[in-house]
Amino acid sequence: MAKKGGSKHLKRLPAPANWPIRRKESKWVAKPRPGPHPLKSSLPLLLVIREVLGLAKDQREAKIILSGGHVKVDGKVRHGYDYPVGIMDLIEVPSMKKAFRVLPSNKGLHLHAIEDYEKEFKLCKVIAKTTIKKGGSQLNLHDGKNILVKATDPNHPTEDTYGLHDMLKIGLLNNEILAHLKLEEGVLGIVDGGKNAGILAEVTKIRKSGLSPKSVMLKDLKGNNFETTINYVFPVGKGESWISLPEEKTE
Repeated sequence: MAKKGGSKHLKRLPAPANWPIRRKESKWVAKPRPGPHPLKSSLPLLLVIREVLGLAKDQREAKIILSGGHVKVDGKVRHGYDYPVGIMDLIEVPSMKKAFRVLPSNKGLHLHAIEDYEKEFKLCKVIAKTTIKKGGSQLNLHDGKNILVKATDPNHPTEDTYGLHDMLKIGLLNNEILAHLKLEEGVLGIVDGGKNAGILAEVTKIRKSGLSPKSVMLKDLKGNNFETTINYVFPVGKGESWISLPEEKTE
């Protein structure tokens, strides 16, 4: 019988370059299972517990911590060591009274410590949009969530104000949309891919270049101008960020 599906195993050497692991320490490393984030932009929860937070010395200890229900992701207890966590996910360790938001950086994913009030919401980016029956829309978000926007009048829907690459502030208690921010000039965004990953900058211009994806001109907080694809820009606020950020991102 032919083999079906991808490999369930991952060697350390070909693992994503931004993973915080020692390549030659051993042969294998935990592989994130299919989930809300793709392999190249996520970390398995095991590595977060062991390598990033340093809560366990080895895989066995990390699995004991997870099986005991001591770690939450986006407000839900996660037991799987291979659960993938990615950009803007909230990781909480209630027994230590600590919470972190996953942010991009030039060295990979970074866990930024947050205050209690920030554990109640999450920022999500709209990556796809589909029209459904009765004039409503289905918004597909970057973390695998889907939100339905119903229309009061199917013939003249006024509730649909959301576009691709826009940012939604989502309440984690009931997945309710708390606020909406369009990706436009004057918006602050974090670059979540490419050589400028992790930089906080202001959008100065959005332009279409033929059949290629739109490109975005940005100016960082030091006054440097640069350009990147629109797919790499994650809106986080206008005038000021809606979330707390590491100091090095705002200098």
